[in-house]
Amino acid sequence: MSEQLALLVADVFEAAGLLRKMGEGVAAAEGQTQARWQLLSVVSEEPLTVARAARRLGIARQGVQRVANDLVREDLAGFHPNPDHRGSPLLTLTPLGRATLGRITDRASAIHRVLTADIATADIAAARSLLHRLIDEVHRYEEQASDG
Repeated sequence: MSEQLALLVADVFEAAGLLRKMGEGVAAAEGQTQARWQLLSVVSEEPLTVARAARRLGIARQGVQRVANDLVREDLAGFHPNPDHRGSPLLTLTPLGRATLGRITDRASAIHRVLTADIATADIAAARSLLHRLIDEVHRYEEQASDG
């Protein structure tokens, strides 16, 4: 089983790399980067602090801060007061940011339809279910390891 898990992890990394490269092309068609697209997407759901957005994306806060500053400079996002923490403003999308995200998402959706045309929805759901179980097990392992 351990060998099969290692092969699955390698496959996930390969798929992620290919999809990330494809995503860069999708974002570039709208003058953006994959990192900007990810941040636009995560704050489109709800206003977030940079630290919270970084945790959701699983990347360093400093990198997210640089991308957030770029988005604000280009009027794709804005910082607004955070009623829960004055020193950590909330990042929100501007109308221009929402429109840009919409165009990127539409472009990505068209590609996704082509990629999944011959893959059954049930197969995608099963793959997602397996990955979520694996993610849960990794979190459980990390919690136990940190409890020492």
